[in-house]
Amino acid sequence: MDRAYSLLTIKSIDAPTRRIQGIASTPDVDRDGDVLDPAGVTFRNPVPLLLHHRQTEPIGTAFLTVTPNGIAFDATLPIVDEAGPLRTRVDDVWQSVKAGVLSGASIGFRILADGVKQLAPGRRHLTRTEICELSLVTIPSNANATIRLVKSLSSPLENRSMTAADHVANLETKRATIAGQMADVLTVAADADRTLTADEAATHDGLSLSLKAVDADLARWKAQEQANIASAVAVVPRPMPGFAVSVKSNLPAGTAFVRAACAKYVCKGDSRQAIEYAQARWKDTPEVALYLKAAATAGTTTDPLWAGPLVQHPVANDFIELLRPALFLDKIKGLKKVPFNTSMPAQTVGGQYGWVGEGAVKPVTSLGFGTVSLGMSKVAGIVVITKELAMLSNPDAERVVRNDMVKGIAQFINGQFIDPAVAAVAGVNPASVTNGAPTAPATADPLADIMGLIAYFVANDIAIDGLTFLLNPQNAFALSTKTNVDGSETFPGMTVNGGTFKGMQFIATDLAGTNLIGLQPGNILYAQDGGVEIDVSQEASVAMDSAAPTALVSLWQTNRIGIRAETFANWNKIHPNSVRYLTGAVYPVSAGGATVQAAASKK
Repeated sequence: MDRAYSLLTIKSIDAPTRRIQGIASTPDVDRDGDVLDPAGVTFRNPVPLLLHHRQTEPIGTAFLTVTPNGIAFDATLPIVDEAGPLRTRVDDVWQSVKAGVLSGASIGFRILADGVKQLAPGRRHLTRTEICELSLVTIPSNANATIRLVKSLSSPLENRSMTAADHVANLETKRATIAGQMADVLTVAADADRTLTADEAATHDGLSLSLKAVDADLARWKAQEQANIASAVAVVPRPMPGFAVSVKSNLPAGTAFVRAACAKYVCKGDSRQAIEYAQARWKDTPEVALYLKAAATAGTTTDPLWAGPLVQHPVANDFIELLRPALFLDKIKGLKKVPFNTSMPAQTVGGQYGWVGEGAVKPVTSLGFGTVSLGMSKVAGIVVITKELAMLSNPDAERVVRNDMVKGIAQFINGQFIDPAVAAVAGVNPASVTNGAPTAPATADPLADIMGLIAYFVANDIAIDGLTFLLNPQNAFALSTKTNVDGSETFPGMTVNGGTFKGMQFIATDLAGTNLIGLQPGNILYAQDGGVEIDVSQEASVAMDSAAPTALVSLWQTNRIGIRAETFANWNKIHPNSVRYLTGAVYPVSAGGATVQAAASKK
C-alpha cells in the first residue's frame, strides 16, 4: 500500500454530528518524489477513515469525489455511546482535530497497471491509482500536508472560511509545482539529447493547460482580493462599559497629505531622506512616514493590482475625503458607481408590441444589446505654489497648500465631466457626458427650459425620476428669486448653491458656464479609485492657463514648485440620450415678489 500525503483543507466541521467536509488536494510532489494525478484516481465509497494508516484503528468513514482542484471528501466520526477503546479513540481524535493537534492528511492507495510515468530520476507521475483509505496523521510527508482551516461551531475564531489571500497562496504554490513538473519533463529529454516522446509531449501539454487554468484562477482571486481590500471597513473596537475612548488627530483634514508632498520636495525626491525628514519634523503625523515608505516600494503606487494596497494609509484617504466635497460628481445622487474594467449591458434596440386578434400572428422581434465598459483612466492635477510655502513654516502655510491642491484637482475633474469640448481619447481619458449630447438654445424662461428638458427625456424613454440639473450659481440665484403671480416662490427649494425642485436635484457650479445641463444619473457609470500618487518638481515648465496651453512658465525660474496628485476616475453613458443641455442660459433676477407686495399694499 502506497501513501500520498496532501494538503487538507477543512471547509466545515459540524460538531453535533462530528462531520467534516473539505478538499484533500494532491498535486504536490511528496517525499518519495511522486505526483498523484487526481484525474486518474478511482475509489469505492465509502472509504475507511483511519488513524495513521493503521488498519486496526478505524475512526470513521469518508465519501470522496474528484474535482478539478483535487479530491473532495465528506467524512464522519461516529458518536459511540458505549464505553470502550473505540469511544476513547474517536473522542481523542475529534478533540485533536478541533484543537489543531492532528493537522495532517494522507491517502492510502495502490498503483494500477500502466499507472506510472517517469518524470525524472526519482520522480514519478502516478496517472492511474485506486484510493483504499483516508487517514488523519500528525507528521505529513510534505510541508503543505497540514490542516489549513478548522471551523468549529463552538468558537467564533474558528469559524473562518478561506480568504482570498489563502486561495492566492494555494494557487501560487500549485503553480510553482506545475511549472517544476513541466521543467522536469523537458530536462529528461534534454539530458538524453533527444526530443520529447509522444507521452512526454502529451504530459507537458497537459501540464501547460493546467498551468493556464491556474493562472486564470490566480488572476481572478487576486482581483477578488483587491475588491475585498477596497470594500473593507475598519473594525471599531467596543469600549469597556463606562468608558469612551477615542484617539483623533486635531490637525485639519489633508494636512498629512500635504506634508508628504512637501517632504518629497524638500528632500529632492530622495525617498529615504524624505522618510527621515518626516519622522524628525512631524512627530504628530507618523502616518506620513508610513505613506512615504509604501510609495517607495517597487511598482506604481496607484496600481490597484500591485502597490496600490500598500499606500492605502490615512494620508491618501485623508486627501480623497477632503477632495470629495469639492467634487460635484459626489453630490450627484444616483450615479451607477462600478469597479474599473467592468462591462455593463446596454439595450440598443427595443422590441415591437401590439394588439393581436384571435388566431392572429403575434409580432416577434429581437432585442439589441451592447456593452459599456469603464477602463482605467488616470486623473491628474498640478498645483503650483511658492518654494517658501513648501517649506511649511507654519500651519497657515499648510492650509494654503491644502486648499490649493483640492481646488486644482476638483476644477480639473469637474471640468472634464461636463465640458462639451472634451472628447474621448483612447487609453487616456473619457469623453465628457455632454460631448456629442443633443443640445438646443435656452430661452429667458427657466421653467419653460426645464420642462422642455423633461419632455425630451420622456420622449426618449429616459426615466425622469432622479433627474439632475447643473447650472452656474448666477442662474441658480435667479431661479431662487423667481415668483408666481401670487407672490409665492416658483422654485422654493432653490438657493445660490442649488437645491431641489419637485424631487429633482439642482447643483450649482461655475464650470457650467451658460449651459443648463440635464442628466439622468442612473444611466451614467462612474468609477473612482482612492489611491493617490504624489510627484513634486521644480524643474518642469507648466502651462498656468489652460486656455493658453503653449504659454509655459518655468518653475525653476520663478522659484516655484509643482505638486502633482494623481488618481483614477472614469465615466460613461449607458444611453446616448441620458444627457441633454441648453446653451446661452442667462436668467434674469425676478422682482415679482416686491411688485406683488406693493400692489397688495395699495388695496
